[in-house]
Amino acid sequence: MDAPQDTSPADMDASTPPAVDDLPLSRFVDRELSWLAFNQRVLELAEDERVPLLERTNFLAIFASNLDEFFMVRIAGLKRRILTGLAVPTPDGTPPEAILETIQTQARELQVRHARTYLDSVAPALKRESIHIVNWEDLSSDEREHLHDVFDEQIFPVLMPLAVDPAHPFPYISGLSLNLSVRVHNPVSGKVEFARLKVPPVLPRLYPLQSVSGESRFIPLEDLITHHLGSVFAGMEILDFHAFRLTRNEDVTIEEDETENLLQALEQELLRRRFGPPIRLEVSDDMDEETLELLVSELDITRNEVSVLPGPLDLRGLFELGRVRRPDLKYPTHVPVTAADFRTSDSDEQADIFGAIAARDVLAHHPYESFSTSVQAFLEQAASDPDVLAIKQTLYRTSGDSPIIEALIDAAEAGKQVLALVEIKARFDEQNNIEWARKLEKAGVHVVYGLVGLKTHCKLLQVIREEDGRLRAYNHVGTGNYNPKTSRIYEDFGLFTCDPVVGNDITRLFNQLSGYAIEKKFQRLLVAPLHLRKGLLQHIDHERRAALDGRPSRIRIKVNSMVDEQIIDALYAASRVGVPIDIWVRGICALRPGVPGMSESIRVRSVVGRYLEHSRIFTFHNDGDTHLFIGSADMMHRNLDRRIEALVRLADPHQIAAIESMFDLAMDDGTATWHLDADAQWTRHVINEHGEPLTDLHDEMMRRTMRRTRRSTLNSEEHIAS
Repeated sequence: MDAPQDTSPADMDASTPPAVDDLPLSRFVDRELSWLAFNQRVLELAEDERVPLLERTNFLAIFASNLDEFFMVRIAGLKRRILTGLAVPTPDGTPPEAILETIQTQARELQVRHARTYLDSVAPALKRESIHIVNWEDLSSDEREHLHDVFDEQIFPVLMPLAVDPAHPFPYISGLSLNLSVRVHNPVSGKVEFARLKVPPVLPRLYPLQSVSGESRFIPLEDLITHHLGSVFAGMEILDFHAFRLTRNEDVTIEEDETENLLQALEQELLRRRFGPPIRLEVSDDMDEETLELLVSELDITRNEVSVLPGPLDLRGLFELGRVRRPDLKYPTHVPVTAADFRTSDSDEQADIFGAIAARDVLAHHPYESFSTSVQAFLEQAASDPDVLAIKQTLYRTSGDSPIIEALIDAAEAGKQVLALVEIKARFDEQNNIEWARKLEKAGVHVVYGLVGLKTHCKLLQVIREEDGRLRAYNHVGTGNYNPKTSRIYEDFGLFTCDPVVGNDITRLFNQLSGYAIEKKFQRLLVAPLHLRKGLLQHIDHERRAALDGRPSRIRIKVNSMVDEQIIDALYAASRVGVPIDIWVRGICALRPGVPGMSESIRVRSVVGRYLEHSRIFTFHNDGDTHLFIGSADMMHRNLDRRIEALVRLADPHQIAAIESMFDLAMDDGTATWHLDADAQWTRHVINEHGEPLTDLHDEMMRRTMRRTRRSTLNSEEHIAS
């Protein structure tokens, strides 16, 4: 197959940006409010009684975890910009202080709704299914006696009560820790004293109780502790106790051009992050005013930053219910299949990955198709293959026991040239990546950290192999991280190819990342920050001018976030002349669809469910010669301007047709999705007018993958028989 030699439409250089001066200033939705709307979609799954019960508890935990990160990064960043005078009004003139207040108000409302969903809906449903999260009052006398022993032996030695008095200043409260405020009466001095007791995060949040008649029973750790406060504060009279939780600013900022050692600078910044200023205080709704006033004062936080919630606090603890063995209350088990091109007639035999890629480009779709028998197998075969001379890979996030890391180490120890570009600034994975970088270096891997001021977010793997006296590059370009664990729940694509054009593009990109090179043009790649935005704008404008000329046109984009104003304005300009535009977005969408005179031809859909939609896809009709890209970039400023991102153009028409078919499914009114309207409101469509459930996209994609696998197996068996 002849590979396309350029990623651009033929007349791309002739494009001029269309005017948008007459568009309203309110054409962009605030990104933080749009993110809250995304997390609300997660919450709606937890509220939905049609979703398997233990999956609902999982969505409650995901909502809580998402919101924590939102406060630690987004709210913290907005507050910092306001304090430093760097925050600017929204395009329609709303002051940043007003936006912050609106965000905090909506976030608090969602938190209360989240808590009530657990208390009023999920907890009773768990009880009906014999999964009990009980309080101390619910226990039998025998259970209490048993837990007294458990407390004395396993919990009491770990606790560290901290008094607050003239000799003991108010203690440091770590971010996201669950704490108890305890007020005691000292019978000797006659004084009422205050103490803080941290609920140890090293112990299970939901302590398992002995099962009775097949039931699963748990008691929250904080409840177990509060009923033994007499042991912790011996000789004191316990007056009251309340739960509280603090969130701190945990964003990381490094001036890379002012530091000689990025690794050391980042480690120092991570240490500083532990002591970031408070940005949210969560307290139980039974907390008295005196205790609340003390916390607000000592933590230097405003009342507007306090969330008063019905207990229990920190519902991330519900993740622990995932270990309950009740398959009837979970999504049916799905075992990823091996991609058809990587299958062998003997299921016990490992496919020749290099031979399969040499025969044709292979497109793997995770988690429907296996990561371990594609990406992982590719790298492991490369590490052990004597004909492989070099391996180059970008690493943004990976798992703690990563076979990817081990394969790179094996390759280096086998004497191969190995380059790993480790992004040590990947948010909340910084410490893990520092540790992996040092481990790789000790094994002889060439470890680099990319370009100053830019995060390396592209997903690239290149293997250089000697074949018949010549070198051949085998490449993988993905939309997701090289992480075997998240590949089971993140939806992503990965292209395997030995096309020389792609190989040359990736070789030159790695040279740019690890050495000194300035690449002005790639042929099958679009690369940020220099080329990607410009390339996409030119493709969008090509479709606009096609519509103006009366030619067929169409744009389809699937991303995690749609925020960038230039891209959105270009889509508005295309819509105004009638270009059909489909946007499939998981999270933030600052674009307003369906506005008369601005975006009437734009549809926006969102899929949130069993799998986390993570792939990025960009499709342009291009006068019938479809240009379809997959890659790592979302439509956000950081991706287009401050990251190394890469999109690769697909060349195989069958692969293009398969992705277009998936897009058709996502945009079909018969598929369960959320629809975005012109007022930036998301509406869930899950049943039809007859009350019947709409098609679940993830279930349908699993069915399609299994049908494709069966056809491939039958064809293979027929070929062998003939």
